[in-house]
Amino acid sequence: MEAAAPLHGVTVVSLEQAVAAPFATRQLADLGARVIKIERPGGGDFARDYDRTVEGMSSYFVWLNRSKESLTLDLKQPAAQPVRRVRPEPGARRRRSTGALTR
Repeated sequence: MEAAAPLHGVTVVSLEQAVAAPFATRQLADLGARVIKIERPGGGDFARDYDRTVEGMSSYFVWLNRSKESLTLDLKQPAAQPVRRVRPEPGARRRRSTGALTR
């Protein structure tokens, strides 16, 4: 019988793009976490367009975002308020500039 992945049952919601955060959450997904990547409307993560090697998507983007779920959400809209109110668990990482959601 195969042992459960160490992060099986953990859900991670991430607002991320480019390199560092997608790489970190990919590691979490590889360890069994359910990772939900929230992308901006009108194009999502700009890394999607680095090249068109993998079925029209960037090889870089595909490599960094494997095993993740993805959704588009405009965090500036009232319907996104429940997502904006999610409080991070102790030990959670947050790297957002002041006022990032109001821009």
